[in-house]
Amino acid sequence: MEIKDLRDGAKRVNVEAKVVEKGDVREVRSKFGDATYRIVDAIVADETGSIKLTLWNEQIEQVNVGDNVKIENGYVTSFKGEVQLNVGKFGKLTIG
Repeated sequence: MEIKDLRDGAKRVNVEAKVVEKGDVREVRSKFGDATYRIVDAIVADETGSIKLTLWNEQIEQVNVGDNVKIENGYVTSFKGEVQLNVGKFGKLTIG
C-alpha cells in the first residue's frame, strides 16, 4: 500500500516507508489507569507522500531518521484533524 492511499479508519494496513523526521519524547497518561507511556511522533514517507507515525515506548529507540520501516497490520486514525499511522498492539514494526 502507498502512503497516498491511506485514509482515516483504514485497518490491516501494510506499508513500507523511510523515516524522514523524529520528534521529541513526551509522556502521556493512560486513560485506563495510572500507567504512563513514552510517545514520539515520527514522519515517514514513500514516493507518494508522507504521514505521521506514532511510536510508543520501546519502538522509540528502535527507529531512527533514515531507517526504512515496514508496518504490517497497522491502522490509520485522525487525531486533532491530522491523519496518522499506528502500529497498534496487533501490528508489527520492522526496521530495515
